[in-house]
Amino acid sequence: MNNHTSVSEFLLIEFSKIRELQILHFLIFLVLYLAALTGNLLIISAVAFDRRLHTPMYFFLMNLALQDLGQVSVIIPKSMINSLLNTRKISYAGCVAQVLFFIAFAGCDFAILTVMAYDRYVAICNPLQYEMIMNRRACLQMIAGVWVTGLLYGVLHASGTFAATFCCNIVNQFFCEVPQLLKLYCSKLYQTEMIAVVISVLIVLGGFIFVITTYVQIFTAVLKIPSVQGRKKAFSTCLPHLLVFSTLVLTTSIAHLRPSSDTPSYLDLVFSILYSIVPPMLNPVIYSMRNKEIKVALSKLLGVCSNAF
Repeated sequence: MNNHTSVSEFLLIEFSKIRELQILHFLIFLVLYLAALTGNLLIISAVAFDRRLHTPMYFFLMNLALQDLGQVSVIIPKSMINSLLNTRKISYAGCVAQVLFFIAFAGCDFAILTVMAYDRYVAICNPLQYEMIMNRRACLQMIAGVWVTGLLYGVLHASGTFAATFCCNIVNQFFCEVPQLLKLYCSKLYQTEMIAVVISVLIVLGGFIFVITTYVQIFTAVLKIPSVQGRKKAFSTCLPHLLVFSTLVLTTSIAHLRPSSDTPSYLDLVFSILYSIVPPMLNPVIYSMRNKEIKVALSKLLGVCSNAF
């Protein structure tokens, strides 16, 4: 493409020119998508239909599942359709939408995990005032703040990314990923997006420090609980959240801190899948493995569904 020519569409990475491998890619992504879809829908349904789970912790968990569902739905279906139809195209507007909503949902994910850490802190370190602090109004305000912050975060990155002129339209990724889009600029001067990156680093660093500090206080309080049963119960409510948070931070760090290549690389593809698809797929599994209440609610839900058919 000529310099300073406006881009009307982008070309995503082509997994293979062989039709059989394109179908294989479609099937693999279909399995991953259905796994993420099923797991998160089960968590949402279990929390929504079981009155015993109508507590702040599970309310936040349901919102986490909604955000994970949105995150995978923004990027996977388009890639599947492209493989099925043997095309690489995504419209300019479609690319903007992917950047906006993917980053918005990812930002919401990080924000909700930070809020969930605060919820566990209040429940364990200040249990007598838990109901007063984490009341219905406070929870709704927190969730509203999470969704609004995520949306603004997505708008910030989308406007920053697409403010410059693109000299190429070939994106070396299966979705419109910001680091790959930055490589397509006609100029290395992309101040708006750099400001967004700096803000992102500060937000993530602040949230990370907050969660770590919170859990230091939580574990200190748990170790002071006299009964073994009480300590086990406290740990059982904290460990899934800590595992989910660690998975998100670890996969994102591995994907973005490693040096990227200018040519298409299957390693880049693997790392992108690692941080964009794996956490939303694993979160329901992690929460249902060690949580008896979720297990009971899911058993009842699946029992009702099986009886209905």
